[in-house]
Amino acid sequence: MSELSDVAARKRPSLSLKGRALRFLARREHSRLELSRKLAAHAESAEQLDRVLDELESAGLLSEQRFAESLVHRKADRFGTALIRHELRSHRLDAELVEAQVAELASSETARAHALWQRRFGRPPETPQERARQTRFLVARGFRSDVVRRVVSGAEQRSDSEFGHLPDSDPDDLPDSAPDD
Repeated sequence: MSELSDVAARKRPSLSLKGRALRFLARREHSRLELSRKLAAHAESAEQLDRVLDELESAGLLSEQRFAESLVHRKADRFGTALIRHELRSHRLDAELVEAQVAELASSETARAHALWQRRFGRPPETPQERARQTRFLVARGFRSDVVRRVVSGAEQRSDSEFGHLPDSDPDDLPDSAPDD
């Protein structure tokens, strides 16, 4: 069977640089930097690569805006604003574009952190070690420290209306906000 795949590979014509770029873009959005890195080995010159990328941008097939939106959409459920901002900047996107995408995320940071915490842990920490573990988990995923403190301590459950409906929260399970006498 390996002979058949070898024969098929030899008969298949190699793709042009633009064809390779379109194949990558058909799978998912790419930044200009990312696509140029993937195509560099197949380009005859840097000028050819720039020409192809410029052509794709002018045709609307390569878009930094769509790439940023796509990246935010893919990562928002699992990562905090700081980590997503870092990744957007690593693709050398326009600073205004990065800040616009991050501003949209900031408003939902607590709800997203709580949903991730709920999926991963589901209950408040019982020991200091468990609290540290849960805190490290959320901080390592780029959530702000004040948000992490609120989520791990359970403060967001007390003010459900402030953050909107949180998944898997039962009003009977919420702690009392008044001190016990």
